[in-house]
Amino acid sequence: MKPKLGEDLSLTYAFLHHHPFKLLGILDVENIPCARDSILYGSLGSVVAGLGHFLLTSRIRRSCDVGAGGFAVVTLGCWFHCRYNYAKQRIQERIAREGIKNKILYESTHLDPERKQSNSSS
Repeated sequence: MKPKLGEDLSLTYAFLHHHPFKLLGILDVENIPCARDSILYGSLGSVVAGLGHFLLTSRIRRSCDVGAGGFAVVTLGCWFHCRYNYAKQRIQERIAREGIKNKILYESTHLDPERKQSNSSS
């Protein structure tokens, strides 16, 4: 019995979404913030560095070494930059969340800072 087109696609869809892509079996690229972009930019940096070095020097082995080094440098650079911005954003979100919570808690009470400012200026 031949499966219908929709059934075949649903099986493929279910397989792809239940088994996340892991790089080298350890790095879950789908769920770790910044991992995907860092790997992609590192790959591009590797190609650019290796190919550029090969075009300048025509030395194959050294160009491969430069490409591997370019991958490591660009990947780590993108990783640290992205994780720093991610951590900074999380801190800003937490501060905003606490501010909104305090605004809801203290609004229209004697502890409301805006109410004290309007009373003192009148």
